[in-house]
Amino acid sequence: MKKIWDLYHKYEEIINYLIVGGLTTLISLAVKYGLLFTILDASNAIELQVAVIISWIIAVAFAYFANRIFVFHSKSKQYLKEVSGFVAGRITTLVMEMVIMWFFVTLLGLDSNLWVIIWTIVAQIVVVVGNYIISKLFVFKK
Repeated sequence: MKKIWDLYHKYEEIINYLIVGGLTTLISLAVKYGLLFTILDASNAIELQVAVIISWIIAVAFAYFANRIFVFHSKSKQYLKEVSGFVAGRITTLVMEMVIMWFFVTLLGLDSNLWVIIWTIVAQIVVVVGNYIISKLFVFKK
């Protein structure tokens, strides 16, 4: 048990980041599907996008506070600067994901279900790593 605890302390920031990321994903999915299965209709293109936008906003808000408190232990009093940097970073990685999906799925025509799954996984890896780097180096820097 001590070995596990020592490993956790050695990689605490990364482990906590992955836990927070998992919870953020669950919140995003719960909000999106909660909206789509109750008050919004997925077959309506506008309502579908509204659900996506609302779930993204709620997930990013949760991620900011959870990362600030549990991952990076930020003590900064410059909340507006920190929040704006965090949101800008998340928008940057959102665009990166969109470009990856557009390039490989749409432009190169790798649009079978298998390729969509593969490029979604690749894009998510890029997003997770990108979000961590942006948060560590630019948003929650010590």
